This record gives sequence, structure tokens and C-alpha cells, in this order.
Amino acid sequence: MQGSTVDSAKAALNYHGAETAGHEAHPDHRIFGLIVFLGAESMIFLGLFMAYLTFRAVYPSWPPEGTPERELLLPGINTLILISSSFVIHQADVAIKKNNVGGLRKWFAFTALMGVVFLAGQLYEYHNLEFGLTTNLYASTFYVLTGFHGLHVFLGLGLILAVLWRAQQKGHYSSEHHFGVEAAELYWHFVDVVWIVLFLLLYIL
Repeated sequence: MQGSTVDSAKAALNYHGAETAGHEAHPDHRIFGLIVFLGAESMIFLGLFMAYLTFRAVYPSWPPEGTPERELLLPGINTLILISSSFVIHQADVAIKKNNVGGLRKWFAFTALMGVVFLAGQLYEYHNLEFGLTTNLYASTFYVLTGFHGLHVFLGLGLILAVLWRAQQKGHYSSEHHFGVEAAELYWHFVDVVWIVLFLLLYIL
């Protein structure tokens, strides 16, 4: 009787171990899903970029005559802030992989602050521009492209603040469980890269 009980217990443990191992071996598709989502977002931005380049190619002069010159100082500072924020948010990923939750909070807070400064700078630029949304085709595409990107920065800030809030809960993030941190960082890098392309198209080229 005792031997039968021991054998049953061993069988149950073996079954549970096999089931657990199978569960752990199952791939995590969340990052893949996020990459697919960002790929779809990239296609939207690519369509907007191609529309802008098409308008530029067919117009005899671009920006159209009469369009006030753009200031580069504020957008340049904004660009430096956003590029720097990508390096800052990466430090949060480095920190959590070392189980440094305090470091995660610190670097995400800095990134959020830099994102707020970027958006404030963009709003200030809008307020002081000498052309409006309907001034001409260039003005319309300028506002659509920068505004759509600004919306993505705002959404990225929401992700960062959500991670900060979750990080206040003890044990929520660790070196083994930090998908939210990686997702927010990947999204923020995406926003950064898109802005670099926008800055080159709208202000430099």
C-alpha cells in the first residue's frame, strides 16, 4: 500500500514537472505582437512620408513661395532631447535586468520628463509658427506629420507612466519579469527613429 502511494506521488510530480516545463518552453509572443504592431505603424508613417515626398516632387518650388522660413533652433533642441531620451530609457532596462527597481523608476521618470519637455516645445513651436494648417499644402503636411508623431509621443508617455505606476508595486518587475519595461522602451525607440526621419524631411532637406 505504501509503495503504491509513493509511486502515485512520484507520477503526479513527474506530470506536474512535465506540464510546467512545457509551459515555460512555450514562447512569449508579446514582443512579437508588439513588433508587428510597430510594423503596421511604420507603414502608416511610410505612407505619410511618401505623400510628402510626392508633393515635394511635383511642386515647382518647395516649400511653396510665400511660406515663412522655419526656425531650426527649437526643433533642433527638441531633437537632441528626444534622441537623448532613448539612451536614458535604455538605462532603465539595464537597471531592471539587475533587479534594480529604484533605477528603473529613476530612469523612466527622467524619460517621462524629457517627453513632456519635447511636447511642450512642439506646442510652443505651433503657437509661434507664421503659417497655419490651411496656409498651403506644405503647411498642411507639416502639421499632419508632426501632429501624428506628437500623438505617438503622448501615447509613449502613457506607457512610461503606466510602467512607473506598476513599478510602485513591490515585486511587480524583476530581472525575470519585465515585459512592460521592454515594451515601453521599444515603443519609445520607434517614436525616436520616426522623429529623426521627420526632422530631416521637414527641417533639413
